[in-house]
Amino acid sequence: MAGPLTFKTLKKDSIITGILLSFIFPVAALVAGYLLRNNIYIINKPSLPYLTAFALNLISMRLFAKKGMAKTVRGIIIATFVIMVLLFVFKLRLII
Repeated sequence: MAGPLTFKTLKKDSIITGILLSFIFPVAALVAGYLLRNNIYIINKPSLPYLTAFALNLISMRLFAKKGMAKTVRGIIIATFVIMVLLFVFKLRLII
């Protein structure tokens, strides 16, 4: 038996699949933001990588919706919402 995360698992229509897929772009944005932290353009627009990740998640939602994978789309929506709320809280330092 293969591990829990295989290509067959990613082809299934489930909320867990959507959540796992939706973390790909924000993690890439986090890595890009870390690697480009000394770039003046990124410093002036610190949320740009995350907004790009949000837009890419919207595109992936659209693609999975066209395939009729409603549970996967729900997982992407849930995880994207949580990521954006956390980003808003941590970037604006609203934690008390």
